[in-house]
Amino acid sequence: MKKLKLLFLLLLSVAFANAQTNVSGTVSGDDGFGIPTVNVIEKGTSNGTTTDFDGKYSLSVSSGATLVFSYVGYDTKEVAVNGKTSINITMASGETLDEVVLVGSRTAPRSNVNSALPIDVVGIKELTSTGQATFDKALQYRIPSFNTVQTPVNDATSLLDPYEIRNMGPSRTLILINGKRKNLSALLYTQTSPGRGETGADISAIPTDAIKRVEILRDGASAQYGSDAIAGVMNIILKDEVNKGSATLRTGITSEGDGEMIGIAVNNGSTIGDDKGFINYTIDFSKTNLANRPGTVDAEGEAGDFGADLADVQEFLSRNPDANNVNGSPENASSKFLINSGLDLSDNTELYFNAAYVYKKVNSFANYRTPYWRTVDDYPYLADFFPGSNPNTAGGYDGYVPTFEGLLNDYHGTVGVKTKINDWNVDLSYTTGGNTQTYTVSQSHNRNEVYGVSYNPVTDEFEATPLYGANSQQSFNPGGTKFTHNVGNIDISRVLSDKVSVGFGAEFRNETFEVIEGELSSYDGGGADSFAGNSPENSGKFNRYNIGAYFSLDYDVSDAFLLSGTVRTENYSDFGNTFVYKFSTRYKITDNLTARASISSGFRAPTLHQIYTQKAQYSFIPGQGIQVGGLINNVSTQAKLLGIPELDAETSNNFTIGFGGKLANNLTFTVDYYNISVEDRIVLGSEIGATGDATNPLDILLNNNNLSDVSFFSNAIDTRTSGIDVVLSKKNIEIGEGDLDLNLSGNYTIQNERDGAVKDIALVANAGQSVVNATQEALFFTSRPETKWILGANYDINKFGFSLNNTYFGKTTFKQQGLSNDLRTEFTPKIVTDLGINFNATDKLTLSLNVNNLLNVLPEWSFKAENASGDAILADAAATKNQSNLITFNQRYSQMTYDGYHFSQLGTMFNFSVNYKF
Repeated sequence: MKKLKLLFLLLLSVAFANAQTNVSGTVSGDDGFGIPTVNVIEKGTSNGTTTDFDGKYSLSVSSGATLVFSYVGYDTKEVAVNGKTSINITMASGETLDEVVLVGSRTAPRSNVNSALPIDVVGIKELTSTGQATFDKALQYRIPSFNTVQTPVNDATSLLDPYEIRNMGPSRTLILINGKRKNLSALLYTQTSPGRGETGADISAIPTDAIKRVEILRDGASAQYGSDAIAGVMNIILKDEVNKGSATLRTGITSEGDGEMIGIAVNNGSTIGDDKGFINYTIDFSKTNLANRPGTVDAEGEAGDFGADLADVQEFLSRNPDANNVNGSPENASSKFLINSGLDLSDNTELYFNAAYVYKKVNSFANYRTPYWRTVDDYPYLADFFPGSNPNTAGGYDGYVPTFEGLLNDYHGTVGVKTKINDWNVDLSYTTGGNTQTYTVSQSHNRNEVYGVSYNPVTDEFEATPLYGANSQQSFNPGGTKFTHNVGNIDISRVLSDKVSVGFGAEFRNETFEVIEGELSSYDGGGADSFAGNSPENSGKFNRYNIGAYFSLDYDVSDAFLLSGTVRTENYSDFGNTFVYKFSTRYKITDNLTARASISSGFRAPTLHQIYTQKAQYSFIPGQGIQVGGLINNVSTQAKLLGIPELDAETSNNFTIGFGGKLANNLTFTVDYYNISVEDRIVLGSEIGATGDATNPLDILLNNNNLSDVSFFSNAIDTRTSGIDVVLSKKNIEIGEGDLDLNLSGNYTIQNERDGAVKDIALVANAGQSVVNATQEALFFTSRPETKWILGANYDINKFGFSLNNTYFGKTTFKQQGLSNDLRTEFTPKIVTDLGINFNATDKLTLSLNVNNLLNVLPEWSFKAENASGDAILADAAATKNQSNLITFNQRYSQMTYDGYHFSQLGTMFNFSVNYKF
């Protein structure tokens, strides 16, 4: 009995020792600011967490545990829990500053509180609380200067949507993964919509559950990171937690009952060896159904455009008011895999590794080919190809809709070693990445009169045999595109004294762009209806390499005054050398008020996509329907014939000045003014039509290739962009038993316009045309909100969390192709409201409901007169209707026009998720 009592007491003591207590608090520095990414570990275990951007943490530990707070650059502290549920810590600065590098500095690192540059840090909780299905859309509703939206006409752009910071286009924001360059997408945006002529990395492919935080440097940083960093840098930091995994099941649907979404994600991690390292992995599967928002098509406009009998058009539209057109959010499915790992090889050396692979499939549609557009009179075999239920045509032919299926494969991987040699921090790494996009066009045909030659043994003669038309296949492989890069980096830094830090390094990068050839029938004689394939003469592999080196110096003139400078030189195999610089400063006016400024030069190399892409391009011509134009690359024979010069790099000059501080009652703020001038900006010009002179080289080129127009890239313009970024935040407002956080952030564009005349080549200028017309100007400068603000409130009480965010999308202005010069279109400013509710059912189970666009706010536009002639048009209902038909393809795209809009047209979306912590 005595032994049983002892055993019972022993078991009881173990049970008490293992009882779990949830501890939370804030870790602050000497200056009172919260310190982000501090390691908080339960001593003697691998159980731990890190503080968020405000220095807050929460951790479940044994009641008798001791917490260890460590952050390189600060003295380590150990605190016994002793039953406490709240532990706040103040950490004193230590001897060195070897903490986590925040984007923007290449010297031995310092905290972002002391940074001389404007940096946004967004945690995983802030991203997931948006309820958005993908990472890029979550940023849209968290960062005012970041914009992305689905394009009205999908085609290849359905695989990933264009995004941008500060209205500068996707090509001018550099994407990093754990500080290393992410590969570009293989896609070049060629539609007449925002992002035209640009390419960027596929950030939508990154699983949100794999992200620890996102750092966005809102400043030019070419000197630190090289090409593409004119508008800013986005550094995506991956999770490195162990034994803190979770599984998330999410589902959603629009208020219209379409766009159903289902997804599941698992994130977890474990230690390697004897707590010498970690591996964190994420698996994400999702599927989203089509959400369709077609307009009611105008019969008179259709009859005029297609030369059809009005009665035939009205009969078809009486049965199909939207002309069977499909536009909105296409059906897609994706599988995403990512791992992040680190291993301590010694006390001073770490091996690190991360890799990701994404497979995405998208199904979208071309514009529906109505029976009066592609008629059985012109193509009798269509009745057999696409039988329908039209009583007025042979075989009941009722038109058809070509489908577009896109497959995307994206991978990224980095392996590297960080070590310390005689107080020098050395980081040696190799990064590889690639993106492949291939397509299938179905329910289509090659209608062109192309003949082959075959031998007839009966007549003993060679005969001409039609290859297409009635003999055409209906499914085509038009090829695709592929981009890969390999990057080697060495970065070395050291704190030389308590005032001076230095950094220097080098990067070697090799890039390859491939245009994948399509099958013969996809391009021959004009190719597949809706999307022509890549012909052999337009296909091939193209590559280049570059090597760059930089040197950085930080000098603390005093505790309050910091000076920082970086210089960089790069050499490209295809266009030569470039040299850029950046100087920045920070001055602490008081303990709670800091001023900062920077001035820099930058550059962006033309992408291989822009240099080598050449293709036939189906596009909407107002009043003429879909026509085939040609995109000519700058190194082709055709370009030499027309006098089109080869592309050179863009150069830029950036200036930023701002203030940040902490006022009474936990109110923090930053205000930053920026000014960016770009010289020789690379643009995909407007479509140049024939001159009417049959002997003109341009007219000859168009006639010989059966093209309606031609477009090309050029260093056509200089631009200037300026604006103001504002961030206000007030934390921990006690209301009843809960805490309320308020935040207001905004971006206001002061100036975004062309600086000087368009640099047209002689052939275009002499024809009275320009590569940058009013439509292009609008796409470059006014197609994103002039101002955007986000007002958010988060209230946590007991087991519930509530969030209410209001995003104000300011005015956008378009000059659509075909629109009268006397008019413009303006999208009305709107406020989109998002509601989120979280319920922590248990310590492990959380239920979340997000209602995005709670009030079902939709894009809305109207005509504005430029002059008295414009007023006259608007006073005439028939003339106004005609203008509206021109820019909406006879109301197919009535909600957002054919060229774009400023936020989603899908309306209210309901999203529900269940998260279970392991």
